Amino acid sequence: MSLKEFLENITLEELEELRKKRVEMEGEIPSFSFSRIKFRDLKNLVNLKRVREKNIFSSWFESEISLSNKDIEFLENLIEQNLGLLKYYDEEDLKIHFLSHIFHRVNFKSLEKEYRDFYNENIRYENEKFILNGEVDFVVAKGLYESEIPYFFIQEFKKEKTNSDPEPQLVSELIAGLEISNVENIRGAFIVGSIWNFVILEKVEKDSYRYFVSENFDSSKIEDLKSIYKNLLFVKNEIDK
Repeated sequence: MSLKEFLENITLEELEELRKKRVEMEGEIPSFSFSRIKFRDLKNLVNLKRVREKNIFSSWFESEISLSNKDIEFLENLIEQNLGLLKYYDEEDLKIHFLSHIFHRVNFKSLEKEYRDFYNENIRYENEKFILNGEVDFVVAKGLYESEIPYFFIQEFKKEKTNSDPEPQLVSELIAGLEISNVENIRGAFIVGSIWNFVILEKVEKDSYRYFVSENFDSSKIEDLKSIYKNLLFVKNEIDK
């Protein structure tokens, strides 16, 4: 669609919505920032459907990964040190006091296989219709000096969903990551305070996707935190393969 056709077909309501969101144009292509995108935007850009299918997570969540006594002690101590605080932490507090300890222990880095975790990394995906770009909170990707092929995203370290809904932000990042990596499916997670949800996005056909959201995992509860930790270890093992 050319810029002229885009402007001729847009309604006054849509124009006002774009103005509020400050969607930028790069030439004749609209550009959407991960941090401000909404599901309404995504559904105007691609065919997107959220699907309820619990079994999709079976191979991920029911893996044969076992935790050592030291792992369990580490997780118990992490909860104790942050007891009653997780829901009140702002983004940076949550990362420094809680999440960084988990990521460091999982160790999403391999110098030999040349992948690692990146923070506040710029990701950009462009096709003939739109651009998705911006900083992502956390991505595990091929590359040591800059992210090259994204494998796994985590978004959005917010304490309250009313501040900023992380789900459409994560889904837009997964769409970009899937297309950059040229794969059929990709995994991620979004976090609101102590609550984690894991996500799988699948490509159905060109510009058509479906995604699945897991049940809640409450990281302030030891059994849920153990499951979160095992789910992250599974992702690392899959990347290693």
